[in-house]
Parts: sequence; C-alpha cells; structure tokens
Amino acid sequence: MSPQFTRRALIGFTAVAALAAGCSNADPMATSSPSATTGASETAAATTITVGSARFPEAEIIAELYAQTLEADGITVKRNMQIGARETYIAAIKDGSVDLLPEYTGNLLQFWDPKTTAKSPEDVLSQLRDNTPEGLRVLDPSSAEDKDSWVVTSDFSSKNKVTSLADLSTFGGKLRLAGNPELAERPYGPKGLTDIYGVPAANISFTPIDDGGGPLTVQALVDGDVDLADIYSTTPAIAENNFVVLEDPLNMIVSQQVFALASEKVPASADERLNAVSKALTTDDLIAMNARNQGDEKASPSTIAADWLKEKGLI
Repeated sequence: MSPQFTRRALIGFTAVAALAAGCSNADPMATSSPSATTGASETAAATTITVGSARFPEAEIIAELYAQTLEADGITVKRNMQIGARETYIAAIKDGSVDLLPEYTGNLLQFWDPKTTAKSPEDVLSQLRDNTPEGLRVLDPSSAEDKDSWVVTSDFSSKNKVTSLADLSTFGGKLRLAGNPELAERPYGPKGLTDIYGVPAANISFTPIDDGGGPLTVQALVDGDVDLADIYSTTPAIAENNFVVLEDPLNMIVSQQVFALASEKVPASADERLNAVSKALTTDDLIAMNARNQGDEKASPSTIAADWLKEKGLI
C-alpha cells in the first residue's frame, strides 16, 4: 500500500468518525428544524425590543403598558422614552432605533397624508393602514381616544359667547393662541382655524409652549396670557380649571384612537397581547392615569402602567 493511499484512507476515516460522533450526540427524536411554535417563542425570547414614546407623559404611560406586556411575555425590552415630536420618533422607528411606539390614528394619518379628507374612525384607520410605510404595521386601535382640543377659560367663553370654533370667525380683535411649537404647521393648528373656520390669519398670534399642553400651557391660559390653548382632551386640568372645550362641528380634529405602531422586529406572536392592552384601555382610564402622574405625590409612568395592567389581569 502506497503512503499516498494510506494518508487518503486515514483522512477519510477521520471525517467519517467525526460525522458519526456528531450524529451520536444528537437527540434521536429531534427534527431537522424546530416547530413553528417553538421557533416563534425562541425568536421572541431572543429578541430585544426598544419601546419609545413621544415627549409627553401620557405617551410614556401607554408605552410602559406595551413594554411591560412584552416583558411579561418573556421579551427583553429596552426603553427610549420622551423622544420628541412626531417628526423625531417616526424617524426613529423607520431607522430601527425604536421598534414599538404608542400612536394616535388621525394625527399620524395627517402626518403621512396631509391632504387626507378622512374623518370617521373607520375611514381614518383604513387610510392610515394604506399609508403606513413598508416595514411598519398598525395594530388594533383602542376605543380610548386622546384628541387635541382647543380650550378657553369659562370667563372668556361667557364674555365673548364662544363655545365653538365656528364662533371664532366673528370674534372681534386678536386671538392669542398657545400650543406645542409643531402646532404651527399642523392642519388642526392656526392654519386650520383660518382654512376651515374662516378666522382671518391677521387676527391670530401664536405662542409656542413646548410642554405638550402641560402645566405651562395651562398656566398661560389661567393667567390670561393667551385666549385659546391646544390641550389634549384627556388632560385632568381641563376639568380641574373648568375650561371650556370648544366644539368642532367641521371635524377639523379627526378621530384619534390609541394604537401600537410596530416595526418588523416586533414578533407577530406579540400582537395578540399588545392588542389586548389596547382593547382594555378606555378614555376614562387615560384621564385617571394622567391624573396620577400629576401633583406632589405623582406616580411614575412605570408604576401607573404596572398597576393598571395588574388591575385588568393583563400581567
């Protein structure tokens, strides 16, 4: 037998032995690939999801509801809260630095399609899904709704006989408005009051206050520094200060249902749990949770979310 043949035989024997050893260590009952259920659970467990929120307390509370629900499902969660305005956090979910966000149907639709004419919850949702970029998905909307609302003091309403946005077109004098800086460009901001309700642009002055309709905005209205303020409809300060929410007969501010906006990184197996959160959430819940986040003894968003989830039996 030649040395060359001997070497080849030895190499072949070694390879076969290695293969046999590998097979002998395998589970004889195992299949070549995991089951769909096992694969989904392993994928979820191995995935780290970054949950983010806009820069106002309610958004962080809802984001915590989603984050803690994912954690209860065995998914590792990172948090990136209080990111900023919609322009900033939508860019974040598109570039992959955030994977899941709480959103509001009408405002996001108008952000993606400023020319939309959808008004009803059904039309808004349908067009929103049509306009959602590839790689993102809109989960089931909640009955809970938080809308931008234009509010005035009861004194201003009584003195000027203003109970509706339609009344503003005949208001004599300058109207001093306040709201988030980005409101200046929103279709339900000063431009909407002019284009939809006929308020002369020359009669409008706008003061940007960057606190999400929070205490600074509320105080500006209470102190008489502004006449109208854009304050979210679930803000407890509206009732606490007896503010008047102006009616919106022409539906300038469209349906704003809460929902979860998810990227492809969020496993589809988590959708059912996330949708259960949205299904259980109500507008009154939002108002109550926002109230807990205010005052000297305010609770943190994470505590508020945990308490609500436990109360509803969701974790």
